Amino acid sequence: MDITDIVTSEYTEFDVGAPISKVSGAFEDPSLKAVVITDGDESEGVITRRQLASSHHQSNEKAKSRVWHAPTVERTEDVREVARLMVGGDAKLLPVEDHAGRLIGVVTADDLLEKVTPYLNVISVDDVSSNELVTMEPDGTIGEALHVFREHRITHLPVTEDGDELVGIVSLYDVIGFTTREVQQSQGGDPGGTDSFGGGISDSSASSRRGGFGSREGDRTRLLDLPVNDVMIETVGTIRPDQPLDEGVEKMFEIGASSLVVVGEDDEPDGIVTKTDVLESLTWTGEERRPVQVFGIEHVNDITYEEIADMIENVARKYGDMTVLEAKIHLHEHDEKFRGTSLILARIRLYTDKGHFIASDEGFGASHALHLAMNAIERQILEGKTYGQSKKHPDAEYWERMYGWWLTGE
Repeated sequence: MDITDIVTSEYTEFDVGAPISKVSGAFEDPSLKAVVITDGDESEGVITRRQLASSHHQSNEKAKSRVWHAPTVERTEDVREVARLMVGGDAKLLPVEDHAGRLIGVVTADDLLEKVTPYLNVISVDDVSSNELVTMEPDGTIGEALHVFREHRITHLPVTEDGDELVGIVSLYDVIGFTTREVQQSQGGDPGGTDSFGGGISDSSASSRRGGFGSREGDRTRLLDLPVNDVMIETVGTIRPDQPLDEGVEKMFEIGASSLVVVGEDDEPDGIVTKTDVLESLTWTGEERRPVQVFGIEHVNDITYEEIADMIENVARKYGDMTVLEAKIHLHEHDEKFRGTSLILARIRLYTDKGHFIASDEGFGASHALHLAMNAIERQILEGKTYGQSKKHPDAEYWERMYGWWLTGE
């Protein structure tokens, strides 16, 4: 199954030399999620709405400085590979090129999900959802929400009263979009930014700002003290864990949401499923599944897959009777280099029979970044800190059912 019939030539494009302020203006269209940045007739990458909302920019900055080097694909690419590239590249829109490398269109995550939805009825929401549900009270502050997003490496936060009554949901984009937009309206320049999970980003250009800094910082502090009740969405999509996954995807499209809260028979929230979870399920193959999955493997040139897998298994053996059920490793390459070696962000999610561990770090080269992230995982294991319940060990029947939909979708 390829993407031929879902490639579209309708997209918004800007040249690498376009002012970032002009690019930002395009996102006044609420339906626009990303724009393509081009140099001539070739794609340089994309700039997403979330990127602009989660980082500051100077008015004279050019689009090239903010471009996200998303992978490119061809019109005949398999949907599984496109899903893998979207997840690994953290991009919900990929440029599509012809054999000569010329940009001919784009493929979006929503179009991909709509294409495969009819085949998702053989697996359930529970098969792909996360039961590591983190919630907040409506009177919790926006600043506390940002801390939760970063601490738990999540982007959606259900809001509950008395611990179990679902009253709303807030996303990382809702929070950083609100704070960035409000602060930019005050005088004195651009606000500081946040990373993709709500953490602060240092600003090397801060010393060059002119005036208004104290006022702007005061505005930011005031906004972070506001309750999440002010930014949450009260209409929350919910779904039962035993419902077919296709019904979950259809409901997300119906209500215009990127996630659904999974509720039990008592209607209390006990999990969450996102469009990214569904995209990850598309990367599964009919072959025996490797417990260690590496997204962004093209950035690995100083360590092999086998060495990465051994690194994961060695940590489990080192700290006693622990079995690795699954490890998801995401690698992202930054533009910054040191002696020709790129700065790499490594993010590790380690699922074991003893719990779930998450860590990320940056280093020059994949090996350096992975070792730093694994050091953080080891510290969490030693401290007994986990991010949720352990997963069940999947048996042969489980994987046969999970892979089966691909057999009908070919």
